[in-house]
Amino acid sequence: MTITRLHSGPRMSQAVIHGDTVYLAGQVGAPGASVTDQTKAILAQIEALLAEAGSEKSKILSATIWLADMADFAEMNVVWDAWVDGKDAPARATGEAKLATPAYKVEIIVVAAR
Repeated sequence: MTITRLHSGPRMSQAVIHGDTVYLAGQVGAPGASVTDQTKAILAQIEALLAEAGSEKSKILSATIWLADMADFAEMNVVWDAWVDGKDAPARATGEAKLATPAYKVEIIVVAAR
């Protein structure tokens, strides 16, 4: 089966397609922006990468969300819930983690079908 990598660099690819499954790298928003703005930016990036890979948000199978501070859970969920819009919700896990830089507040990783 063919493996296709999108936006590859020496360390990672932003998306990897294997068969009919699309794996996205962790997406982050602009450092220092609010949780709301970072989440909106991340979800837009996810939609763009999925479209490029021949998929869409309704085909997301699972999402892993990392927050730098679980106190931001409700703020992130306001954006997430509006984006999912009550349909085609993927399996999801959310946890707290120290992200690559303190300026990142949210990171989202998804796996989707094509």
